[in-house]
Formats: sequence, structure tokens, C-alpha cells
Amino acid sequence: QLQLVESGGGLALPGGVLRLSCAPSGGTLDYYALAWFRQTPGKEREGVSCISQLGRETNYKDSVKGRFTISRDNTRNTFYLQMNSLKPEDTGVYYCAAAHPATGCPNLYSLGYEYWGRGTQVTVSS
Repeated sequence: QLQLVESGGGLALPGGVLRLSCAPSGGTLDYYALAWFRQTPGKEREGVSCISQLGRETNYKDSVKGRFTISRDNTRNTFYLQMNSLKPEDTGVYYCAAAHPATGCPNLYSLGYEYWGRGTQVTVSS
């Protein structure tokens, strides 16, 4: 069982930068496609970005294209979401997730992802 732990959330100003990290407390990420989702109160969880098992394919929600970058470092058993030019509408709880390659990236629907972190809060506000 893969258990994921997010870190790096916090408060940022509009236009600011944050980097989220996700690592497993046990197991390896090598065999999985990986993704970041976010959720705000009253809304469904939405896919933000994903990366394939080998890192050759990525996908992004339209509203974050050009601002967010997903990456993975298998040597560190960690993956990341670099968030630049943050906007107030980026506020939410961010979850990392892992999927078997057949159901993962480019898929950004939560049903395809089997393993989840507990989330980290990102707040963008002046």
C-alpha cells in the first residue's frame, strides 16, 4: 500500500511562488503515474496536473498552463508541483495521488487514481 505525504503548502501573495512536494512514507513511486488535485469548499476535487510513469507525458488543467510545472525525481522518490504567478483562485487543499500507468496521466479524473495523500492547504491572498 502506497501512502503519500504532501508538503510545501502555505500562504502566498498573488503573483507569488510555492512548490509542493509529495513523497511516499513507504514504497516507491517508480511504478506509478502521478498527479496533483485540488479542492475548495463546496466544489468537487479537480485535477491540476499529472505526469506519466516515465515522465515523458504531462497534462495540465487549462487555468494553470504556463504557470505550474509538474516534475518527478525518482532518485529522491519524490514529485513536485512548482506553482508560479499564483492567483487567489488557486487557493485550495492540494492532494497528491498515484495511479497505475494504465489509468493515470493524461487522465486528470480522480477515479483513475488509487493512492492519495491527506492534502496540504494553499492560500493565495493579499
